[in-house]
Amino acid sequence: MTATAPAIELKGISKAFGPVQANKDISIRVMPGTIHGIIGENGAGKSTLMSILYGFYKADKGEIFIAGKKTNITDSQAAIAAGIGMVFQHFKLVENFTVLENIILGAEDSGLLRPSLARARRELKALAEEYELNVDPDAVIEDVGVGMQQRVEILKALYRQADILILDEPTGVLTPAEADHLFRILENLRREGKTIILITHKLREIMDITDTVSVMRRGEMTATVKTSETSPAELAELMVGRKVLLRVDKTPPVIGRKILEVRDLNVTDAKGVHRVKGVSFDVHAGEILGIAGVAGNGQSELLEVLGGYEKATGSVRMNGEDIDLTGARSDGQSRRARGIAHVPEDRQREGLIMDFHAWENTAFGYHNDARYQRSKLFMDNQAILKDTEDKMARFDVRPPDPKLAAKNFSGGNQQKIVLAREIERNPDLLLIGQPTRGVDIGAIEFIHQQIVALRDQGKAILLVSVELEEILSLSDRIAVMFDGKMMGERMPQETNEKELGLLMAGMTTEPAGGPFQAVADNLAYAGGDTGKGA
Repeated sequence: MTATAPAIELKGISKAFGPVQANKDISIRVMPGTIHGIIGENGAGKSTLMSILYGFYKADKGEIFIAGKKTNITDSQAAIAAGIGMVFQHFKLVENFTVLENIILGAEDSGLLRPSLARARRELKALAEEYELNVDPDAVIEDVGVGMQQRVEILKALYRQADILILDEPTGVLTPAEADHLFRILENLRREGKTIILITHKLREIMDITDTVSVMRRGEMTATVKTSETSPAELAELMVGRKVLLRVDKTPPVIGRKILEVRDLNVTDAKGVHRVKGVSFDVHAGEILGIAGVAGNGQSELLEVLGGYEKATGSVRMNGEDIDLTGARSDGQSRRARGIAHVPEDRQREGLIMDFHAWENTAFGYHNDARYQRSKLFMDNQAILKDTEDKMARFDVRPPDPKLAAKNFSGGNQQKIVLAREIERNPDLLLIGQPTRGVDIGAIEFIHQQIVALRDQGKAILLVSVELEEILSLSDRIAVMFDGKMMGERMPQETNEKELGLLMAGMTTEPAGGPFQAVADNLAYAGGDTGKGA
């Protein structure tokens, strides 16, 4: 490779899916040994473009050059042979395989597995030491946190001799501490001469880690600039095509009556692990209670109990009436009938049926609505279709096609479908987990506005997020969970990320002898990587 040849050059790439033009005449150059960011709204065509580069899709037209040489990438094997590796937003790992088995899967030396595993173990140890990608090779994927799973995906690419690494929304499922560790890994890779393409919607990450950034909007490349010569506000405007408010704009809350009362709640999972330990709190009308914590500290189980699909002991009262926690639902009323709406943390596993159409997904949980009934035996599909079209317009879902399968929408637009279904039911209580995970800057602004608008209508909102900035800017009160317990409550105007990070690490006072931020960060990182992520 000559010093001036781009590591990657795409010329005139176009790709359409039926009437939807995902990529339109895109050209981009990525120089070797750099971290090149690609940003854009959900549905802008970022992932489609990278899927073409990785061989998942074939471009309708255009050319690909790797290290100055025209390359025909027909499938992912051709991409791997060209030195390209890709870490997807939703990991491609076999959950009941070990780390080592996942890394060699598809790259075995021969039909004899033992020699392949032995060689892979040696190479894995060397790679882990070189790039700070420490993993336990014998750990089973389903037993480790998302931070380690992501490292396994990166190791898979490096094991296959990748010189070019594509990361699609790599911090969408990571805590802030895990994201910082990932950035240290990427810095190490860059120093070793690797070329990295980072697809993200988080402007802070772009400004912190990239050398160059390209902006996409509605399938076209609108700008490529040096990161040092731009700003978050300028990038946001290039992404969305208008000025974007980068902070949450809300008035002080008007606190009303008590909507949700939780007392001495305890949850034990199927393996006998005590996940929620004697938790008590209230949520009032007209307020947002934010729950902060490292993933895996009981927040997910708390939402599952309140949402109605996890058993618990203790007491939960909604509008002054007891809610059944045994799973029997002997009172004959679902959570939704009691005025509870739920936006789950994992939209793909719990919020949507991915193979079903958007219009079918918007009816789930509300299929008994009189508006959707043609008779006692039949649903009115046309009424549901029309309702879905209206929701898509109000929530700016792209493409606005109710007959498109949920799996064919980008992550941010999948989130909007779930939000539209739940928020527009005028609930007394909204349970919402990780509302902007994997969502672009324009959609984040919109989602935050919808949550605040619901609060201003006098609704109670329980917000769970691993994003401390989101917790601080949206919440009217903040509670912190660690190891299944409530560590304390804070008012957002009276605390900061430093204090919350300490509480998230299980400490209630500053250690003697100096600053505690590094200690809190390290403990938070360890806590987030010992069990399954939220």
